[in-house]
Amino acid sequence: MIPSSLRVQLGERSYDIAVNSKDLVGVGRFARERVNGTSALIIADTNVLAHAKIVESSLSQDGFRVGLAVRPSGEAQKSLDVAKDLYDRLLDLPADRRTLVVAVGGGVIGDLAGFVAATYARGLPLLMAPTTLLAMVDSSIGGKVAVNHPRAKNMIGVFHQPIGVWIDTSTLATLPEREYRSGLAEVVKYGVVLDPVLFEYLEKHSSDILRREPAAVGHIVRRCCELKARVVEQDERDESGSRAVLNYGHTFAHAFEAAAGYGAWLHGEAVAAGMVCASRLAERRGLVPAEVSERQIRLLRAFGLPVSIEPWPIDQLLDAMRADKKSLGGKMRYILPRRLGAVALFDDIPEAEARAVLTDVRGAS
Repeated sequence: MIPSSLRVQLGERSYDIAVNSKDLVGVGRFARERVNGTSALIIADTNVLAHAKIVESSLSQDGFRVGLAVRPSGEAQKSLDVAKDLYDRLLDLPADRRTLVVAVGGGVIGDLAGFVAATYARGLPLLMAPTTLLAMVDSSIGGKVAVNHPRAKNMIGVFHQPIGVWIDTSTLATLPEREYRSGLAEVVKYGVVLDPVLFEYLEKHSSDILRREPAAVGHIVRRCCELKARVVEQDERDESGSRAVLNYGHTFAHAFEAAAGYGAWLHGEAVAAGMVCASRLAERRGLVPAEVSERQIRLLRAFGLPVSIEPWPIDQLLDAMRADKKSLGGKMRYILPRRLGAVALFDDIPEAEARAVLTDVRGAS
């Protein structure tokens, strides 16, 4: 893959996203060009220890004194208790205001490490080195970092932009198949909400993408990074509503994750089913024809992702949706498609319609 770099333009908080292949060792040079500190703490999980060791060596060669904190994998790591343990690691280092926090792993590690970096000593520099598809195309970009509350996903969080994002797509070779397919849900999301050409590319090249053919993977990663960067530039703190388009399917998805027990359904799996619910809700509102939903369902099925939900109690799901951080005054807000490549925010949908969609999708196969 030809190395490429994208700039997220946010004034003094601007940063680069470097997309490479087979160059994980370049992360040390990338970091040294952006921070003046002498110490770094890498936060990783057990699944990516080999990648974390390469990052550790690279940072050391570029003059950093490096600590390595390795956590078990899984959504349960996104908690205040785990964050406290990592604060202890920073104290032991010892860390100062220039200490770099490096997140090596997927979305869970990125959210956890980012939250720790944002809240220790009122903010440490953060570098993202995502190793999962979902983190590469979505969660590593944009500065949203958080841990979970037992009753609501990502409820305890802040905005903290990284000083850079280093993506080595060759790390996807070690990603388990289920995790890889989960990341594809977020790629599909970008096609639905922003880029019908990307959606068509996914339809035509689904086999190449599933085989992790380097050119196809590089193409979708770069395109999703471009799309995410542009959205973040327009609405860094999710205040104007333009960034809300990236929440397509998520109002439903977060409820599914909570109902299943965090970690039982991967985030992308929940998003896949959530997108089906959102599109079916748009159908009920007369916003899109059934074919828009059917194309999404066919593509999600081709990627081995769920398009229906478990027999969870509907009232439990609706309670979780009301508690979602995107709701206002207990009123649920939805991102719904108007066509492929265009969505809009709705906050006036009767709860009975959401209940009907959940009932239908729960019974679908």
